[in-house]
Amino acid sequence: MKTFVVLAVSTVLVSIFFCPMVMAAPPTPDDLQIVQPDPSLPKELSGFFGKWEGFNNIMQFFMIVEKIDEEKASLYLWRSGYGDVAPGWTRYEAKVDKERGKYMLWYNGPFGMTEVTFKGNNLYSDTRPWGAVRFKRVP
Repeated sequence: MKTFVVLAVSTVLVSIFFCPMVMAAPPTPDDLQIVQPDPSLPKELSGFFGKWEGFNNIMQFFMIVEKIDEEKASLYLWRSGYGDVAPGWTRYEAKVDKERGKYMLWYNGPFGMTEVTFKGNNLYSDTRPWGAVRFKRVP
């Protein structure tokens, strides 16, 4: 019996300390207005559209690119909060830019100018000096 209790407690502790915690997406903003990209938009640009989840060493993020065209993108960003940055959703208008044949989004976030680019099937958001956040697409 003592062995069983030790194994049970050990299993619970290992799962708490060594398994990543998964958080369900927060409720979407009330004024979210999803607008499908125009079919004539290049796939490299329309690929930004949709829902994304990301992490860095400090916070968890959810991003929704609700509308995008060749000049700008409307997006919502949720962050779990850190220091002076409260958790919650914030709407941003991003500028669409194309450099060396690759599309990127730029917006002025809570930590300064933020660049969002594709690397493979993931989005990367880079804000200096806070570092990068890797986003994976979510349903």
